[in-house]
Amino acid sequence: MTLIKSISGIRGTIGGQVGENLTPLDAVKFASAYGTWLQKRNGDKQKLTVVVGRDARISGKMISAIVSNTLVGLGIDVIDLGLSTTPTVEVAVPLEKANGGIILTASHNPKQWNALKLLNEKGEFLNEADGSEILEIAESDAYSFAEVDDLGIYSKDKSYVEKHIDEVLKLEYVNVDAIKNANFKVVVDAVNSTGGIFIPALLERLGVECVELYCEPNGHFPHNPEPLKEHLGVISELVVKEKADFGIVVDPDVDRLALVCEDGSMFGEEYTLVACADYVLSKKAGNTVSNLSSSRALRDVTQKHGGTYQASAVGEVNVVQLMKDTNAIIGGEGNGGIIYPASHYGRDSLVGVALFLSHLATCGMSCLELRQSYPSYFMSKNKIQLTPQIDVDKILETMAVNYQNEDVSTIDGVKINFEKEWVHLRKSNTEPIIRIYTESTSQANADALAERIISEIKNIIA
Repeated sequence: MTLIKSISGIRGTIGGQVGENLTPLDAVKFASAYGTWLQKRNGDKQKLTVVVGRDARISGKMISAIVSNTLVGLGIDVIDLGLSTTPTVEVAVPLEKANGGIILTASHNPKQWNALKLLNEKGEFLNEADGSEILEIAESDAYSFAEVDDLGIYSKDKSYVEKHIDEVLKLEYVNVDAIKNANFKVVVDAVNSTGGIFIPALLERLGVECVELYCEPNGHFPHNPEPLKEHLGVISELVVKEKADFGIVVDPDVDRLALVCEDGSMFGEEYTLVACADYVLSKKAGNTVSNLSSSRALRDVTQKHGGTYQASAVGEVNVVQLMKDTNAIIGGEGNGGIIYPASHYGRDSLVGVALFLSHLATCGMSCLELRQSYPSYFMSKNKIQLTPQIDVDKILETMAVNYQNEDVSTIDGVKINFEKEWVHLRKSNTEPIIRIYTESTSQANADALAERIISEIKNIIA
């Protein structure tokens, strides 16, 4: 059982001991620290408002009630969106002119996990300085709660399914007419979380026939919720059985998007961003950004359209900052996260679905043909479980020294670039693991590189 405190929030398993797991007391502590940070940030000038939303995890209702009432106890008004998505809360914060937002979700982690993910007044994740300040407030228990006449006001707003969809459909390059005329049929796997509410509602507005798979938002994930090939056998079979044009897979908080081709093969979550960027760049010249663990295919597509590609450290806040610095018109992460500034600076599967449908409706190709039109890179995503005794920094330093004659980047962990392939090693921000991502010109080569690197790391640990 684990509690992970980071600049992006607090994430842990439900139950157990205070300070070692995400218990009710830990939820109060970090909600209080966040609320106190907002008060310091805004001074006494105004009444503060925070937007709160949650995915469909079993613990979500409990954690949401604790967090919301803690903020009310600090004198902060709360707008509760209820069952929502991460991008929906990000959209709602500026629309409500709120001072911040909290999403209660552990993203792709299993059902026993939950988390408080924190936003600023722009609806964007906090930077390192702000996150560190909140951790310091939590460590010192430096809170002052409101007296009875100054308590915050709690209210609910269940209108954001339609409001978020409205924002998506207003985007310039979302071609609603072309999508409706294409008469698409798709299968949606929402892993029994809030994507089962939002994605079918979006598809209905776009005139797309939707076959629902695991779309009951009850928090009982029917398979590992990370949208990787090895977890998606059922939807792959159903896409073929239903003769669907493709399949859509989202994670529990709907900020990661993976696609399945009409023959049941994976379009690949890496290529979600590639396809959406290809479409947007065909309409408007510009630059792109993804993180160091993302496919080289985005670089290739960007250069094809005359733009410049750059890679950031892993983490949405790092991608967003580099996008701003380089005026990138689209970017994201190879885990299926689409960041489209024309909408907002956050990974958004609703935006990704709308852009991909627009691309498919206008390109004259099937989903499989579109995938085959892109450079062929293949990735292997692996992990090594950590114990407290393992010195991760020492492992990474050793690997960097062992490969010092190659092109090595230590911006974020260790990335080793070979001529036709690469490997990226880094400690996860969200789980007690080392992530090992490889990419090569065939799946066999990517897998073989991963196996070799894993073996080398295990020898270092031993």
